[in-house]
Amino acid sequence: MADASFARALSLLFVLLLLAVAALGKTVKRDVKALNEIKSSLGWRVVYSWVGDDPCGHGDLPPWSGVTCSQQGDYRVVTELEVYAVSIVGPFPTAVTNLLDLRKLDLHNNKLTGPIPPQIGRLKHLRILNLRWNKLQDVLPPEIGELKKLTHLYLSFNNFKGEIPVELANLPELRYLYLHENRFTGRIPPELGTLKNLRHLDVGNNHLTGTLRDLIGNGIGFPSLRNLYLNNNELTGVLPDQIANLTNLEILHLSNNKMIGSISPKLVHIPRLIYLYLDNNNFIGRIPEGLYKHPFLKELYIEGNHFRPGTRSKGTHKVLELPDADILG
Repeated sequence: MADASFARALSLLFVLLLLAVAALGKTVKRDVKALNEIKSSLGWRVVYSWVGDDPCGHGDLPPWSGVTCSQQGDYRVVTELEVYAVSIVGPFPTAVTNLLDLRKLDLHNNKLTGPIPPQIGRLKHLRILNLRWNKLQDVLPPEIGELKKLTHLYLSFNNFKGEIPVELANLPELRYLYLHENRFTGRIPPELGTLKNLRHLDVGNNHLTGTLRDLIGNGIGFPSLRNLYLNNNELTGVLPDQIANLTNLEILHLSNNKMIGSISPKLVHIPRLIYLYLDNNNFIGRIPEGLYKHPFLKELYIEGNHFRPGTRSKGTHKVLELPDADILG
């Protein structure tokens, strides 16, 4: 009798273990539904490698290419979606915004069109959003400012228009902000200076107006900024003394604007400055002699201004582009 009870107990334990293992193997239904909606809207180049109904894999089927899942309690959730350079055509897949545990979304180098939907603000765990090299358009939704954990935001090489939303200043963890090669207008929000972790700000090749003084104010903002790209816009005004308060600055790119006045001698006091591009503005006077003796300055490009005769460049002008390894570091 005791042996029979023990056997039943053992059998029940075995069933419970099987149920536990099965539960651990399940992907949360919300994510399964969202990925299958995305699958049905994408082209064959992506779909051919997405076999089965479970994006996290099931049985002998591996996870879908570009999909990373993590265990959360008794279920698996999708934490990364990387589907880039596969010629996805069509509007931004709104179903992505149902992947509520997503930490990384990388859809760069495709042919996505239309706006970023306001539902993007639902992705509260998102850290990396990479949509560069698409054909996205319209204004940026202010809901991007709800992505409080975002560290990397890449929206370059699209057709976004309107003003840069001030809500981007609500992203306390943001380190890299890439908005270049779009159609943004208006002024750059000076509130971005409150972002204590921001290292790289690139708004080049837009239609932005305003002055550098507007952006940096009294010079107490942007405490971690290393690279500032403002080139190829319609900025006016002078290069203010307060620029020297950006003591971590390594790259200052002001080429092809409408800036005026003489060059502040306080530039010499930016200790880590490596690249300084001032070309094709309306600057006058002389270049502070200390810049030629600066221990770290490699490139000083000044062509296309109204400097006094004899004023010279330093180094060889080249296009600066950070490798992805540096960007994602």
